[in-house]
Amino acid sequence: AGSPAIYVERGGRSLLSFTDDTDVLRAAAAALAGAVREGWLGTLAVERADGVGSLGSHLAEVLTEAGFRATPKGLRLRA
Repeated sequence: AGSPAIYVERGGRSLLSFTDDTDVLRAAAAALAGAVREGWLGTLAVERADGVGSLGSHLAEVLTEAGFRATPKGLRLRA
């Protein structure tokens, strides 16, 4: 069993995190990116994370490390 680390809200435009542990968030972001790349999820265009703009959120670094790219509206990852 495990604990949730990142929740993708319906539509994929916002994320919620459930931990401040950078290693856990890094692993969750990598798993999320893997799901996109493997076709389990479509393109993700994250505009908000934990109630703030995704580019200025504490998740921006781990998402970027996982392969998300900055766009004018936020962070995006395509399959």
